[in-house]
Amino acid sequence: MHMIKALTLAVALVASAATAGAQTSVSRAPVLGVGPQYDTTHVYVAPDDFDRFVTSFVTTFGGITSKQGVFTVTPTPSSTMSQLVLTPVGTVSVFGFKTPIPYPFGRERTGYLVTDLDAAVRAARASGADVIVSTFNDPIGRDAIVQFPGGVNMQLYWHTTAPNYAKLQTVPENRVYVSPDRADAFIRSFVAFSAGTVTGDDAKAPGVEIGRPSDTYRRVRIASTFGNVAVLVTDGHLPYPYGRELTGYETPDLDATLARAKSAGARVLVEPYSAADRRSAVVQFPGGYIAEIHATLRN
Repeated sequence: MHMIKALTLAVALVASAATAGAQTSVSRAPVLGVGPQYDTTHVYVAPDDFDRFVTSFVTTFGGITSKQGVFTVTPTPSSTMSQLVLTPVGTVSVFGFKTPIPYPFGRERTGYLVTDLDAAVRAARASGADVIVSTFNDPIGRDAIVQFPGGVNMQLYWHTTAPNYAKLQTVPENRVYVSPDRADAFIRSFVAFSAGTVTGDDAKAPGVEIGRPSDTYRRVRIASTFGNVAVLVTDGHLPYPYGRELTGYETPDLDATLARAKSAGARVLVEPYSAADRRSAVVQFPGGYIAEIHATLRN
């Protein structure tokens, strides 16, 4: 449920991206994405926690911020603090609402910059997604919110003046938890919409990745111009904090990143563990935002 706000105007918006399963391309759709640096995780925090979160996130990952401001980023009356945080490992749009948050904002996980909003909305519908907030104007462009099968909400946005952000050093993953009943429908729909490719489909991924070390589960990874998506197919029997993390961030040195996070007020909820191709941990930043952080294991 986040929206786009102005770059230097001070907004926070869209996020994130694509990953998941098999090894075949399923889409013939036109490429609507611009690049993963323009796809943001939407982070909602209380106004009192806003600055603490931004400082902690930048201390952990590095990067820069846009100017902070107060805007209306919804089609109905509301007021929120907003700021964009651009780091080498992913972008977040931060919102601190000063008014009640209009429904369904706050439930969208990411914002994706598209080349043509009307075409993107048509493509989302054609792929089987619902348009739950129809297109509306914001201070610097236009937005809509779509819901993919499995109840996965994402915001689409377009800027009147095209933004220009530095390329990412590593591409984050949008971590989507879905049921076995809706997993294939979500994968088909998102791959068709994003013109993406299923880069991995592991029916017996290590359960430690979802807090269940004695079990296995299905993990699908998808890549597209929107970035990476990890589709985590589970029965919903998840120990805390699994399922609460929206995004996974890749860093070259996990221990050094966790040390910076802790020095900036973040808490490590899941201590580092190794599984499959990565060493991972789960962290909660000031204000409540939970993220997975990992480093790729080299052979």
